[in-house]
Amino acid sequence: MPADARSRSGPAFEYPPELAAVPDLNPAELHVYALPMAERFRGITVREGVLLAGPAGWGEFCPFAEYDDEVAVPWLATALEAAWLGWPAAVRGSVEVNATVPAVGPERAAAIVRASGARTAKVKVADAEQSRAAGDERALAADADRVAAVRDALGPDGHVRVDANGRWGVDTAVHALGVLDAAAGGLQYAEQPCASVEDLARVRARTHVPIAADESIRRAEDPLAVAVAGAADVAVVKCTPLGGVRRALAVAAAVESAAGMPVVVSSALETGVGLAAELALAGALPRLELACGVGTLALFESDVTTTTSRGTPGRLPVPGRPPAPDADLLERYALRDPERVRWWRDRTLRTHARLRAVLAR
Repeated sequence: MPADARSRSGPAFEYPPELAAVPDLNPAELHVYALPMAERFRGITVREGVLLAGPAGWGEFCPFAEYDDEVAVPWLATALEAAWLGWPAAVRGSVEVNATVPAVGPERAAAIVRASGARTAKVKVADAEQSRAAGDERALAADADRVAAVRDALGPDGHVRVDANGRWGVDTAVHALGVLDAAAGGLQYAEQPCASVEDLARVRARTHVPIAADESIRRAEDPLAVAVAGAADVAVVKCTPLGGVRRALAVAAAVESAAGMPVVVSSALETGVGLAAELALAGALPRLELACGVGTLALFESDVTTTTSRGTPGRLPVPGRPPAPDADLLERYALRDPERVRWWRDRTLRTHARLRAVLAR
């Protein structure tokens, strides 16, 4: 039967059936890391995950701690694809990237953009902690100041995007996008202003700001629902939570075929090992018109690799295979808490068992 996933781990897009041949994982060979962030991002200051090696190279398993094992299945499929199968051939040698700006003050936001050399910047807005501390209106004013600073840093020819991670309701989103669009002197698009597909469609009908869907694709039962509902103008695709480069390519092709939406590849906050898979996806897409959100190594204090090239300003090269972690850096950033290490290793083995069950259907 087809190796598909008809559960919360994804829609009926096939995983590579060759993943069924991956042998039992040895817990001692699952390298658990804890990598400090340069800025608080997505509510965390340390990124944790697992690195593992196979015959084709290295892979990374790093679903966020709050995700259950079922949601984690495609994340492990991505890691095993990289380590055991490798990736499809690229059709381009490098990709344009956007700067990613966390919920920081205006001066820091401008500095991040200038240091990146990028001509496009994605600005995080609707930060939950800022809203709790200052109230929604003050938080929106802070968002507008951040967006305006990013526009100043980019100049009039740059592109500004905002990402609300689905935290707004419809009315709040429509109001906030008007404020932020004015602050930016025009937004390229707003990513996931609301959580549901239905609310995205309602916002899209009430604003001239183009809408991009992220969570509504990578965490939905049916990623094509966004296209069918006319809920977005741009599809944000992340291969790590979608189950690997091959599966993400199938999702991207289906979304584009259904609605003609351009695709943007973005990272899931991986180290240089996992980020290489996102770059491989961007490199293999037949059509790629917009800058991709894969310049996220700048969000970390360091990395576990030394071979990952940061490329020329505003661009990154497409790798042919994942970079191997540096042995010294792997030791430096190894997670030290033995209970937490055990938790990650047990989680990886449980998720592998679930993936095998999916592949056996």
